[in-house]
Amino acid sequence: MAYEWRLFWVGDGGAPAADWPVAGWGDLEARERALGLREQQPILVSPEGRVDPRLSECFRRSAFSAKAQGTQFTYAPIYRLFFTFLWQRGLNWDGASEEDVEDWEAWRRRGAENPAPVGGGTWAKELAALKLLYDIAAGHGFVPANPVTLPAPSDVKTSDVKWLSPRAFRLWRNVGLGGMLPSGLEDEAWRGRCSGRDSAFADLLYSSGLRRREGGTLLTCELPAIEHRNYYAGRVGQAVAKRAGYTFYVGHPALQRVEGYRMSTRALAVARARARGVYDRLPGLRIVLEVTRAGRLRWTSRDGGSGESALGRLTAAERMRLFVDGEDGLEPAMLWLTESGLPMEYASWTKVFERASDRCAAAGLEVFATPKMLRHSMALRMLISLHNALDRRLGLTPAQRLHYEEVYGQVWLMVKDMLGHRSEQVTRDVYLEPVRGLQLESLLNDDDNPVNAEKIAELAARTGLILDAA
Repeated sequence: MAYEWRLFWVGDGGAPAADWPVAGWGDLEARERALGLREQQPILVSPEGRVDPRLSECFRRSAFSAKAQGTQFTYAPIYRLFFTFLWQRGLNWDGASEEDVEDWEAWRRRGAENPAPVGGGTWAKELAALKLLYDIAAGHGFVPANPVTLPAPSDVKTSDVKWLSPRAFRLWRNVGLGGMLPSGLEDEAWRGRCSGRDSAFADLLYSSGLRRREGGTLLTCELPAIEHRNYYAGRVGQAVAKRAGYTFYVGHPALQRVEGYRMSTRALAVARARARGVYDRLPGLRIVLEVTRAGRLRWTSRDGGSGESALGRLTAAERMRLFVDGEDGLEPAMLWLTESGLPMEYASWTKVFERASDRCAAAGLEVFATPKMLRHSMALRMLISLHNALDRRLGLTPAQRLHYEEVYGQVWLMVKDMLGHRSEQVTRDVYLEPVRGLQLESLLNDDDNPVNAEKIAELAARTGLILDAA
């Protein structure tokens, strides 16, 4: 008998190829819809191979289903681990007690046999996940009471480095993703075949502040058209944003690099896939017929089905099924593709960034990056730029700035909107910590070059919170 719970997601299995029929699979989607299961709903299977309908009810329509898709993807594996811990104690998920939760916390954080104990931040996330599920279960009467009563940990720490200066980012991108040497010369031993794609994605996030899921699930039709402007506006759909859709802004150089990827690396991957008949064998794909001015997307399928949806309501999984039928044949509607020409899972970008940081470390460089760090860095650069832009427009001197707190409040609001935050306080407290308590009016007085690398380097030296490179 198995001793671990398993985790699946509604819609992840796709459908078997026509020449490999599986009994009972043909009407799977219809049966899922009849049960009220939603797309990308987690399905937890016990070691006995059973699915508890009470758990499905907790996931189907509840405070859990109202969470952002990324949060659901984070919480579900936590449940699988905790349920496995309970099972090995001879308990089902609904038999957990306060003592079981306490023992789980002790093992996760301090267990001698745990090869990778977690810190306060990770445990706080796990605690929130478990409390949410058992709150829902208790509300339905599936458990007598919520056994998760532990207080939030007091040792939650944020990363010491969250921000990258422009020159640190360029060094990390060129060496880690682009196959360059620290000296700036090309590395003849470099064998990376996706450097154009990876560098374009990094530039997009560093310029726009998009989250990994938001940038990683963009459709080609959602990219702004290149003109002669400094910044371009695009729209993040609410189904892939953390909470609600919002407008993002991307700089001209970053958008140019993305367009270069579309015309080169991406085009070659699509051509190879067409030549191999990859797209002809894909089950369940949807062919885009039209995207209206109102943002409605109409599609058809090979079996004659059709439908439409608001562009902003397309989930990450639905976006991966969309294809466009052009003059030369089918191609994915998603922007970022694998070498084989298939849509790339947005979660895969974490590994791409880790490999790039490992390459920098192997080259003796103390620079690293994550998608979230690029988002933080955009917020910091934009705050500095907007402060100085308003100073120039209003003709303020450093001494006069102290009398215009309401003006600087508008800057925080603008950055909040660019990040898609609900609260201005989140922007102030979490993302822009390096500039809190600093005298911006004297430190950042650089009207000719508001995002000057030397000014950010000065912030890095003063706060120790920004990763810089000499």
